Amino acid sequence: MSQNTSSNKKPGTLKELLHLAAGPFLFIVLLIMVCAFLTHLLLGSETLEEYAKANPEIAYGTAPEDQEAGSAEANTEQAESESTDSEPAVTNSGTDTPINMSNRSDPETSDEPPAYNTSKDTIPDGNESTTSDSAADRKEPDNMAANTERTTYQTGFYYEPLSDSIKDKITGISYPESGCTIAYEDLNYVGLLYIDFNGEEQTGELICNKAIAQDMVEIFYELYQNDYRIERIRLIDEYDGDDTLSMMDNNTSCFNYRVVDGTTNLSKHALGCAIDINPFYNPYVVFNKDGTGETYISPKGSEVYTDRSLDFPYKIDENDLCYKLFTEHGFTWGGNWNSCKDYQHFQIVL
Repeated sequence: MSQNTSSNKKPGTLKELLHLAAGPFLFIVLLIMVCAFLTHLLLGSETLEEYAKANPEIAYGTAPEDQEAGSAEANTEQAESESTDSEPAVTNSGTDTPINMSNRSDPETSDEPPAYNTSKDTIPDGNESTTSDSAADRKEPDNMAANTERTTYQTGFYYEPLSDSIKDKITGISYPESGCTIAYEDLNYVGLLYIDFNGEEQTGELICNKAIAQDMVEIFYELYQNDYRIERIRLIDEYDGDDTLSMMDNNTSCFNYRVVDGTTNLSKHALGCAIDINPFYNPYVVFNKDGTGETYISPKGSEVYTDRSLDFPYKIDENDLCYKLFTEHGFTWGGNWNSCKDYQHFQIVL
């Protein structure tokens, strides 16, 4: 008779053991994946970067607006830096501006008829207001209250009809009390600035024919801008109308109702159409005066300056700025005359 016998089975090889364990492990993994999927589906998800942007106070310790402001500032600084690096610096090399001169073609008539120049910036001409250095702070010559008919060319340079105070000052001196052939209304008072022999700015005044008042302010403005040296510019009345005293003091002057020195002919100064510049260094010379063969020189003491081949300060010649400006405005120069030389003198025929 056969007999059935039951016995316990023992684990087999390692392969069999792994096979037995794989089932539960795969089940667990599958369960985790299902749970993760359900969680993502129900709650949504975000990356660390998204979380940081949404929660900057936690991620960066700053509020969102602070972060944006900082980013904008950084971008601005970068743009400015690139602009500075890429664009070269701009420099301005000044060039001289041509002077706007009036041109006249008047015949030369015989009546009596500049100096060391250091350059300032040339300011464009015209009646528009321009300033150089501290021009806005400069005060115009103020010998009288401002005339309502004043014409201002530039700060400190103007002309106007004669005021009552000026008429009182000149009447009986440079303007005769009677017999004068030019009316007050034909004259203008001119206020201006100039640079003296010490290099200092001064205020000056002169009286001229109203027809050349604009020329005066234009010319003296250019002289001033170019640091042209003039010792003084005063009314001849401060010398009691004495032209010789004015010349000896090297005073630049214009109107004076008088005759040509040594003659009975009216000078162009009597019409306010002539001006003498730095007269002591640019004297009046008459050759063979009265047929005597003698040379007359005025003022006394200026004889050494009659030799125009010498080089000395304040000498007017054809290379001088003063000569160029006056001749460009239609004036003639006494230094070009033949029978006499009036190196200080410029005049115009109206």
